[in-house]
Amino acid sequence: MPEKSPVPAVENVKTTYLESLIGYNARRAALVIIDAFLQKMAVYGLRPVDFSVLSLIHHNPGITSRQLCATLNIQPPNLVGMIKSLENRSLLTRRPHPNDGRAVGLHLTASGQELMHDAERTAQELESDAASRLTAAERKTLIRLLQKIYL
Repeated sequence: MPEKSPVPAVENVKTTYLESLIGYNARRAALVIIDAFLQKMAVYGLRPVDFSVLSLIHHNPGITSRQLCATLNIQPPNLVGMIKSLENRSLLTRRPHPNDGRAVGLHLTASGQELMHDAERTAQELESDAASRLTAAERKTLIRLLQKIYL
């Protein structure tokens, strides 16, 4: 019986192929930013999706649940519990929609506005830290290029 040759040990991991993929690079960058985001937003009790929902309400007072779902690609049943939870924290309130009697507009409460003011400032700081090796022009270009993929 012939002897099997030993399997060579991997000294240096080759990632060239993976690094040529947009998804791989986007995911690696996102993981760095999301990890920092989770740590910094824990003080506010916000997950990324909570932050996104509250930010949209903050910048679009009266936005409907349907509009939130469409903008963030969230399934309506998933949003219902989230809205209820944020409402229980006194961060948002529901008011009748001015043009659609069946719809309800979402608005931040005073404490919700204060929280989002602080949380958005924190998010801006952590993004600046995460992108500190990019120039302002490179950051703008990166955002524009990523948006070309999903918009």
